Amino acid sequence: MSSDRVIEILEKAYIDEMETVMNYQTNAIVLDGVRAEEIKESLQQDIQEELNHANQLGQRLKQLDARPPGSAEFSSRQDSLQPPEDSTDVISVIRGVLDAEEDAIETYRNLVDAAEDANDPVTEDLAVTILADEEAHRTEFRGFEKEYQNE
Repeated sequence: MSSDRVIEILEKAYIDEMETVMNYQTNAIVLDGVRAEEIKESLQQDIQEELNHANQLGQRLKQLDARPPGSAEFSSRQDSLQPPEDSTDVISVIRGVLDAEEDAIETYRNLVDAAEDANDPVTEDLAVTILADEEAHRTEFRGFEKEYQNE
């Protein structure tokens, strides 16, 4: 694989992180109910981490003589993470987060492979670090899902 593939995946990851920030923020605002509070708090914390990921990805693109994509290059893809019609439907938000995290994990695993093939250890290291964060998010939300399924 070439460095073009690395740049392509970095751009996708950047856009995905920005979309995740938007959806986490919206869901943290619209969810209602006592049961939603822990999910809302977790989403608020994750927003800052996802923004940091986007910043790191954007900086890496710049270092590779590319640029992070702007909003004109954006197409939304996180259908399952859209805010629910019922503002107390916490489980649909949890499942949407899990879908987004699974997609992110796949993206970062692809980036690790592409960076390794392109002999780009800096991007590979960045991808491994962010991958660990995304896997931790997934684990947290799997726990939330288990709690809701056991009720």
